Amino acid sequence: MSVGVADAPLRAHLAEGPEGGRAEWLRTADGVRIRIAIWPEGTRGTVLILPGRTEYAEKYGRAAADLRARGYACVAVDWRGQGLADRALADPMVGHVQDFAEFQRDIDAVMARVDGLDLPRPLYLVAHSMGGCIGLRALVHGLPVKAAAFSAPMWGISMAAWMRPVAQVLAQMSVWTRQAHRYAPTTGGQCYLLANPFQGNVLTTDPEMWDYMKRQVQGESGFCLGGPSLAWLHAAMAE
Repeated sequence: MSVGVADAPLRAHLAEGPEGGRAEWLRTADGVRIRIAIWPEGTRGTVLILPGRTEYAEKYGRAAADLRARGYACVAVDWRGQGLADRALADPMVGHVQDFAEFQRDIDAVMARVDGLDLPRPLYLVAHSMGGCIGLRALVHGLPVKAAAFSAPMWGISMAAWMRPVAQVLAQMSVWTRQAHRYAPTTGGQCYLLANPFQGNVLTTDPEMWDYMKRQVQGESGFCLGGPSLAWLHAAMAE
């Protein structure tokens, strides 16, 4: 069961999404507060947007505007642990979950709310990166969408063959030794967009998109997120 609260913030000037957007807080079955952005205008259906790790609803404002121009309403989610949703650890820059099943509780809360909103049908799914992993699991569980599109879905974690068993052992040991809250190796508490130049970045080849994303994290510090925890790594590899 989820509870919507109408006064959740939407950084519309940073999102550059369609007019008439709003945001709501939702409460998941395990008590975590997440956030959805709703751009309700459309006649052809509603697109559920599932962002990737480190992302937030406003990052998809321009995508929502493109979809609105084609006749679709949109709903985007802040997953637990990122965006303006609740974060699990004292260090808010750590991307952390104990189990990817937690994200399915987020999906359940979103769907419970969507069912209560007067949004056009049918529903569609657009999922990016980590959202692609979460979205695929939701489809397996029967997510009621007419069609789904995936962008660079996280259906695996790219690493050298020799590194995979090392990462698995390290992640498992971190759970046993209660160190799973620590950052995964080679990562830390910096926001990638603020710590790196456009030249050579791994996010986009489009300088305007880079500037758009950078303006967002500069304009709302709550959008910033650093590296994943060892627990997240363990959970992601298991998923």
